[in-house]
Amino acid sequence: MTDYRGLEMGRRERQIMEILYRLGSGSVAEVRRELRNPPTYSAVRGMLRLLEEKGYVRHQQEGLRYVYSPTGDARQARKSALRHMVHTFFGDSPQQAVEALLELSDSGLSARQRQKVLELIRQAKQEGR
Repeated sequence: MTDYRGLEMGRRERQIMEILYRLGSGSVAEVRRELRNPPTYSAVRGMLRLLEEKGYVRHQQEGLRYVYSPTGDARQARKSALRHMVHTFFGDSPQQAVEALLELSDSGLSARQRQKVLELIRQAKQEGR
């Protein structure tokens, strides 16, 4: 399984992965077009090659171009990134991370969303998590 903790990725590599997850797949030109203040075409191609060497992406040849796609699913990537963030910024405390999310001014949860969160907490408790 691919580990997306972000420890082995630079900022641009993480941005490229975010783009590939959003697009599903993309050529060097398509990825470059989505980047803010994009580096050169060659630099993006090099980063995609490195991501492929690290096992994060794979490519298929379509005519004269390579089309890159993530090797792992977005859900697993989100879990790994969140695990890394909780470790880095919240001292491995999911409680502190949840508190921070709830303190965000734009994070008002609807009654339905609160109910879903409570259900997830109950389920995790039953599973011993």
